[in-house]
Amino acid sequence: MTPPAIAIQSLRKTYQVSQREAGTGAALRSFFRRSTKDVVAVDDISFTVQPGEIVGFLGPNGAGKTTTLKMLSGLLYPTAGECRIHGYIPSRREAAFLRQITLVMGQRNQLVWDLPAGDSFELNRAIYSIPAAEYQRTLAELTELLEIGDLIKKPVRNLSLGERMKCEVAGALLHRPSVLFLDEPTIGLDVTAQRRIREFIAAYNRRHGATLLLTSHYMADVEALAQRVVVIHHGRLLFDGRLASLVERFSPHKTITLHVEPLNGHDHDLAQYGQVIERDAVSVKLRIPKAETARITGRLLAELPVTDMTIEDPSIEEVIEQVFNAPADRPAEAQP
Repeated sequence: MTPPAIAIQSLRKTYQVSQREAGTGAALRSFFRRSTKDVVAVDDISFTVQPGEIVGFLGPNGAGKTTTLKMLSGLLYPTAGECRIHGYIPSRREAAFLRQITLVMGQRNQLVWDLPAGDSFELNRAIYSIPAAEYQRTLAELTELLEIGDLIKKPVRNLSLGERMKCEVAGALLHRPSVLFLDEPTIGLDVTAQRRIREFIAAYNRRHGATLLLTSHYMADVEALAQRVVVIHHGRLLFDGRLASLVERFSPHKTITLHVEPLNGHDHDLAQYGQVIERDAVSVKLRIPKAETARITGRLLAELPVTDMTIEDPSIEEVIEQVFNAPADRPAEAQP
């Protein structure tokens, strides 16, 4: 059996945070006796990712996603547990390990602000000791895929956010990493730029068999790239499985949209069939329990003059919101 590209076992990260009350007296007392508390950012999570797999790593703000990615890339030491990337322990920051990975953070710059992106690319070439011929081939491939030929000669400060993000991604991939940690890679980008970044990530995965762990608040990113998602909440693992299973598990309702003809000039009492969530002159939306779908739709068709009907699962955004609102002590669920 092929060993996993990413292996996380009982990983935990705790910060010791100073705290004090407001006021001059409390400030003076803190010089002599500082009060601290432990804040758990990542709480005993375990999962693996196979080579070439793209996994969506989801959770609300403060759930521990970025902290986990920083531990996986060796920027933070775990408080307990361990993680391995292709067998390497990230915190040791071995050169062979660093050549295997890259971390792209949508809210952090790696390119030198006042210099053309091409100069930062050359710096990365030197840092990773990339042979000149290999560097030129990789740069040509990335330039074509990301359509940045005219951008790498411009100072980074003159680029739009979408243009800069494409150059950031290119710079992070010059050493051909086999494991990509992508933290909000499309944040702040317009719809067109988001789509291009997603298409590039998918193409890079297909060409090089790279393993990707992706965090994003844009569910379109996750739906387009990942079939499996790992959800953490309050630092704890809440769900690990197929995206479709997540929808099935956390969406106990369906939405029915009806077009109904008037009956003797009177409105129909639709509340008896389900929760009316939207209504206008020609249509109505009902929210009904998923388990009751067949029975309720049968009643609607038999009892009302229905001219059209659609039945839909909740959007992935609605499902994710329900997941994030789940109790913090809910045990993790692993799905096949």
